[in-house]
Amino acid sequence: MNATSRLHQEETQFRIILAATYPFFLVAAVAQRVLPDRSPRPAAARQGLSARRSVFGEAKAMAVSAIPFAFMG
Repeated sequence: MNATSRLHQEETQFRIILAATYPFFLVAAVAQRVLPDRSPRPAAARQGLSARRSVFGEAKAMAVSAIPFAFMG
């Protein structure tokens, strides 16, 4: 298999996994916003990243950071 087709295949797999896992991470992002934060961080630090991103952006960021583990091995 040449490098271009392998890269295209991995990109396609990544997109499929992203589409399959995004709803779960969206639920997790909504839960993080709705449920009270029980971390010991100061209130200003807790609002940092979440206040800058939408719930959808946060869900995508969580999915994109978790998916590479599926390709390890």
